[in-house]
Amino acid sequence: MRVLFVEDDEQLGEVTRRALMSQGWMVDWLRSAATLVATLRRTEFDVLLLDIGLPDEDGFSALSRVRAAGLSLPVLMLTARDQIDDRVHGLSVGADDYLIKPFALAELLARVNALVRRSSAMVSPTTHFGNLCINVTTKQALIDNQPVELLPREWAVLHFLLRHIGRVVSKEQILDAVFGRDDAPSPNAAEVYVSRLRAKISAASVSIRTVRGFGYMLTPPGD
Repeated sequence: MRVLFVEDDEQLGEVTRRALMSQGWMVDWLRSAATLVATLRRTEFDVLLLDIGLPDEDGFSALSRVRAAGLSLPVLMLTARDQIDDRVHGLSVGADDYLIKPFALAELLARVNALVRRSSAMVSPTTHFGNLCINVTTKQALIDNQPVELLPREWAVLHFLLRHIGRVVSKEQILDAVFGRDDAPSPNAAEVYVSRLRAKISAASVSIRTVRGFGYMLTPPGD
């Protein structure tokens, strides 16, 4: 799971980031709302944790911009404000849940899990393309119903390509999808993972095509 976390308090942010990462989640941490919408458009996240008291813009306004941009991921708002009116306003501008500071990390993790489960329940967990199928719940890839052994980042690349069928994705987009903001992948990491993935799905009726100068795309059967 990939989390976008927007919080300007360094101490609280670091403690929260570590708690999220302890669950095996990838966490991208922004200290302001300035690049929030651009980040959400560039990289696909499973959930947004958004503080209300940001230095450049309040979270209500930032969330309004997120929803106006057509971005529908689940949002958990974090705030020290405990007034009913604030909570009602947050929900009215598009929040899915609300957590008052100071909060217990165990409750935060439970709420994030619940939000993602509810969001996933609204979407089919399986994606089919030719004789290739992936299940995002079990993190399993199948070719003609036979399992394909993929490492976590190989799985992430395949999942990303399948979420962008019919579109060319750049190497930079692949790296954004597979690595966190604090990781430092090698310049040729995208090529390495695509090469490994091609070998492992060679029996599939689909293939990964290189579009020179632009990136990669999954091609349909018979193309």
